[in-house]
Amino acid sequence: MSYLLLKYSHILSSTLLFGTGLGTAFHGLLAYRTEDPRVVAVVGRSVVLADWVFTAPSVIVQPLTGIMLMRTAGYPWTTGWLLAAIVLYVLVGACWLPVVWLQIQLRRMAVNALAAGTALPDRFFRLSRIWFLLGWPAFTAVLGIFYLMIFKPEF
Repeated sequence: MSYLLLKYSHILSSTLLFGTGLGTAFHGLLAYRTEDPRVVAVVGRSVVLADWVFTAPSVIVQPLTGIMLMRTAGYPWTTGWLLAAIVLYVLVGACWLPVVWLQIQLRRMAVNALAAGTALPDRFFRLSRIWFLLGWPAFTAVLGIFYLMIFKPEF
């Protein structure tokens, strides 16, 4: 695969990863704030689906194309900006995995509340706060990765 095709794939998957993350976070937050189990259940289903359809494949494509780009361009693993980007990528993954689990739990609680005709349980609000808080380090880490990929600062 040519360098430019690898770069195209890498940029496209990073765009899907970042864009889907922002979109699901935005819609999830708005749905959770309604405190309406119907809204949370419907939006929660879409948010989880978007993570499986767009985010998960991008999470796989990113390191694969990144490694191939690194080898094609001749960057050693010890390159400072590259190591920093890898560490940030691992941080993003460490935030994303629990976020996906939380989204599934939040959706499930909304479906159960809807079926029972009750309000969302207190646990929903505790988990939604954790979900919200985990988004911030992931978001800022992705911004940091973009910076490192574009500017390639020397460390």
